[in-house]
Amino acid sequence: MYNLIVAVLAYLIGSVSFAVIVSAVLGLSDPRSYGSGNPGATNVLRSGNKTAAILTLAGDALKGWLAVWLAARFGPRFGLNDEAVALASIAVFLGHLYPVFFRFKGGKGVATAAGVLFAVQPLLGLACVLAWLVVAFAFRYSSLAALAAAVCAPILDALLFGGHLVALAILAMSVLLVWRHRTNISKLMAGTESRIGGRKKTAEPDGQRGG
Repeated sequence: MYNLIVAVLAYLIGSVSFAVIVSAVLGLSDPRSYGSGNPGATNVLRSGNKTAAILTLAGDALKGWLAVWLAARFGPRFGLNDEAVALASIAVFLGHLYPVFFRFKGGKGVATAAGVLFAVQPLLGLACVLAWLVVAFAFRYSSLAALAAAVCAPILDALLFGGHLVALAILAMSVLLVWRHRTNISKLMAGTESRIGGRKKTAEPDGQRGG
């Protein structure tokens, strides 16, 4: 029962879309109405407002960290162990991808996944962020950087920390991240993917959206 409560609460935390909330507070257009239509920091950056993008990134990462930290910090009081942490990890991530408060249309989960990794193991989170930064600065493709970090996460986790239950949640997040970027993969292969800092434009139809 307690594990179910943890999963539900983590999912609800993940369902808070900072891209939409920050944009509304700052008087910006809904991020789902331009660019890729994705409610995430990269698309918010296309509005030209760097403050909004930074706040979105921080908020999405913080909610991932918070859900897992709460499970790890208070779970033992209720007899919960790594299973609760693993459930919180995947539930908050799914909340971001499919938020109940926003008709189940969420972001791609990169920042939230990073927050989860920092809560699980700060060194792992730092390593994946560094992988993202290296690829992003080298190629200026946010989607390519996200894919690189997604692939690195379970590999680095296995190499640095060995087998543990939360590793399954990390692997699941990585698979979902790659899946959510499938359109970006097609665009990268076709040479039509938008680079970091691209201009704002009307949202593309569903099924054609990029990063």
